[in-house]
Amino acid sequence: MSRLGNIGARLYRGDVGYDFIGHRKLWYGISILITITAIVGLVVRGLNMGIEFQGGAVLTTPKTSATVTHTKEVAEKESGHQAIVQKLGNGGMRIQIAGLDTAKSTDVKTSLADDLKVDGNNIDTQLVGPSWGEQIASKAWLGLGIFMVLVVIYLAIAFEWRMALAALIALIHDITITVGIYSLVGFEVTPGTVIGLLTILGYSLYDTVVVFDSLRESSRNATKQTRYTYSEIANRSINSTLVRSINTTIVALLPVAGLLFIGGGLLGGGMLNDIALSLFVGLAAGAYSSIFIATPLVADFKERESQMKALARRVHAKRLKNEEREGQDDPGEDGPDGFGPQDGVSGPGSDHGSVQAGDGGAATAGAGVVGPRGRNEPSGSRSQRRQPSSRNRSRNRPSGKRR
Repeated sequence: MSRLGNIGARLYRGDVGYDFIGHRKLWYGISILITITAIVGLVVRGLNMGIEFQGGAVLTTPKTSATVTHTKEVAEKESGHQAIVQKLGNGGMRIQIAGLDTAKSTDVKTSLADDLKVDGNNIDTQLVGPSWGEQIASKAWLGLGIFMVLVVIYLAIAFEWRMALAALIALIHDITITVGIYSLVGFEVTPGTVIGLLTILGYSLYDTVVVFDSLRESSRNATKQTRYTYSEIANRSINSTLVRSINTTIVALLPVAGLLFIGGGLLGGGMLNDIALSLFVGLAAGAYSSIFIATPLVADFKERESQMKALARRVHAKRLKNEEREGQDDPGEDGPDGFGPQDGVSGPGSDHGSVQAGDGGAATAGAGVVGPRGRNEPSGSRSQRRQPSSRNRSRNRPSGKRR
């Protein structure tokens, strides 16, 4: 078995583990800080909406020797609007201009053909009206809202409403961070971005449901035992599925990283950037929220119930009782007079077979107490004196002659 597999097996059995629930205030603080940063970036910088949402034109040129800066200057000068230019893998240019109508797009196409020294007939032009973009945006928000409502209903039926609420908070957490990253980075928001968001929401729920299922099985008879509190059971559930969550997250992030850094960065993939960034950020945020946000929130919600409060009191009382018992059973290094057990003083709960009493006193058996009558008698004399006399009556008689 590999080292990671060995660690996963030990985490599953509960041999080792990290106290995620005990440090939940730290995770809450980190998540709040990241969320506030994302919201501030969203308010200050806003989102770079694509032409699919606000209307405009997209012109794709064939291979050209012109630079991105020069192409952007030509497009903005002719159109009068801000242009976004990307160099494609085949050496061509993708020029996106928001708010451009059909008549104006023809003039821009002609100017680009002259300045970039390419054939105007080979420049592909796509126009999107603003009304169509508004319909796409409204349908995207509607689909997102319906998705969340269905998720909450399903989780409330399959598990319980507390888990559904915690999962909803984790989903909002993931969406806010992903949208905030888009705002800070300045990537364009396209229909591919919406597809990526919906995809990472499903993945985040998958990871959360795995932990919730383990928690449900572990806490089925939680109130009938006094060994663990609900928070401790939740923490064991996180640890038992931790390696699985890490493995699935890494496996999912590797191809997405290829799309983002190779397909989008080196090849100039255009829409690949839009999808890959939302997937990359969302997958990482979803794995984080399922471990550090969703399950700790469930533990907080459940610990407020009267049954779980009573369970916590019973568990703590039993542990305190066990600690007191261990303290009584384990003698100190020194006895009351400065002598340890090896010096002849047997502490409470001692299980030594026999202990010599200081200056040549009698030996005691087990934890028994020797009274004054047997203090100076040799070992074994008391047991012989206590034997009934009937045992000695027939010691010298032949078998069968006893009457």
